[in-house]
Amino acid sequence: MNHNSIIVREGFLFIIPLGILTVILAYAGVVWAAAFFFIVTLFVTWFFRNPERKTPEDENVVVSPADGRILKIEEVMENAILKGKFKKISIFMNVFNVHVNRIPYSGRVDVIQYREGKFFSANLDKASSLNERNSVLIKTDDGREILTIQIAGIIARRIVCWIKEGIKIERGRRFGLIRFGSRLEVFLPIDSTISVKVGDRVKGGETPIGYLS
Repeated sequence: MNHNSIIVREGFLFIIPLGILTVILAYAGVVWAAAFFFIVTLFVTWFFRNPERKTPEDENVVVSPADGRILKIEEVMENAILKGKFKKISIFMNVFNVHVNRIPYSGRVDVIQYREGKFFSANLDKASSLNERNSVLIKTDDGREILTIQIAGIIARRIVCWIKEGIKIERGRRFGLIRFGSRLEVFLPIDSTISVKVGDRVKGGETPIGYLS
């Protein structure tokens, strides 16, 4: 399925009803309400934007899976899907960021695992372990594993994933989105070099966040 349109198709579930409501209110002469919902419609349309990105071609580069701000960088033990010590990069997406998510490194989709959970604010540490999530494990051609986790936030109530287990997928390709503010986490092999720092702003599919050894 093609997900390259300028507005992601999931957005039309919101845009169309809001647009219809705006027209009805304008026709009814309720100008202030029509103006309000017109602005809301424009914002929601902008929220679901899906811009093109230029993905770096360096063979070892790992790109950010999301737009946002680097929230945390740490070394952790991951035992839910991976087994061992990894470098974890947490990225916070606010409602003004592009919310289309992209694959950080080329390989085969080995595991996709969805888990229900809470909806704490995505910038809190407890969101990392307690919130609703969707995990995507990529296995590279040389056997290394890169885990990306989509985490819902206090406003986000729907995680969307467009890919399936077993397919080959390229770095920078769109693979899903989270609606209205959320968090992405990337687990890299422990010997990887991290190229960002806490507070940095990143663009999905474009900004290098690290390099495999």
